[in-house]
Amino acid sequence: MGPQGAGKGTQSRRIVEAFDVEHVSTGDMLRANKDMETEHGTPREYMEAGELVPDEVMEAVVEEALADKDGYVLDGYPRTQGQAEFLAGIEDIDGVLFIDISDETAVERLSGRRVCPECGANYHVEFDQPEEEGVCDECGADLKQRDDDEPEAIRTRLSEYHDQTEPVVAFYEDETEVPVVTIDGERSPDEVWEDVRDAIERVA
Repeated sequence: MGPQGAGKGTQSRRIVEAFDVEHVSTGDMLRANKDMETEHGTPREYMEAGELVPDEVMEAVVEEALADKDGYVLDGYPRTQGQAEFLAGIEDIDGVLFIDISDETAVERLSGRRVCPECGANYHVEFDQPEEEGVCDECGADLKQRDDDEPEAIRTRLSEYHDQTEPVVAFYEDETEVPVVTIDGERSPDEVWEDVRDAIERVA
């Protein structure tokens, strides 16, 4: 867990390689199950309307996505206490890694992010460049800057994060026995990875 720009995706990929688990991100789950029928509609309906997928729909998507997983790292979920409570009812979580950065760092990092519209891979103009500028290493599609990676939009998303997602960390710390490890995300990806790896070896 952590604010936008904390490096959750980058560290999740390293966890996958080092610990032989699957990377399960909110985006991946939604793309794989966008046409899933629920009593509240399909994820596609909300995504195409530019709306947040409601918890009731996300619950069905998450349950389906995790059904056959033996080991995984969750990236971007849960985002609300309601989602955390639902997850606690269907899965046993080994630990929570909270990568903490300032809002200023988040804006700096995200405004340089470039995303593949086809496969969802993430890059950065400074810190994580593709082999060919503007082209995805994974599938060859042209990279884009998301509208919500403009500085003003980032600050709006950070405000939502502080209101909705930050309390989830407190929920795990105060209301569950799941260990929570806070990691300083202001450092280089390699330095952050050292703490991430050590934390997983302690709690998993």
